[in-house]
Amino acid sequence: MKAAAKVAAAPSAKAKPTARKPVAAAKPAAPTPAKAAAAPIGKPPKAKLKLVRDSFTMPQSDFELIDVLKQRAMNFRHAVKKSELLRAGLQVLAALPDVQLEKALARITPLKTGRPKKAG
Repeated sequence: MKAAAKVAAAPSAKAKPTARKPVAAAKPAAPTPAKAAAAPIGKPPKAKLKLVRDSFTMPQSDFELIDVLKQRAMNFRHAVKKSELLRAGLQVLAALPDVQLEKALARITPLKTGRPKKAG
């Protein structure tokens, strides 16, 4: 029975030194103040925007209009992506009064909802 007691005591002795190693490795405190000092005081950090992926259907003429607008943006040396154009358009529409928004929406022909059928 004494041998069993020695075996039981041995794992606990091994466990103690390993428990001390993580305690000895303290977190470095220097990087945290450096990051805090780098951020301007008085301005809260910007929260990351949640991005949403979506797909939609549009007529070929509207799709070509995106290319025309991209070329117009290149005239004043601003490379723009399709999503940026759509977001800018949404911002402009959101700023319109209800009467003008209704007129703009009346100019758009409604499309059938859903995915187009596969050819073949």
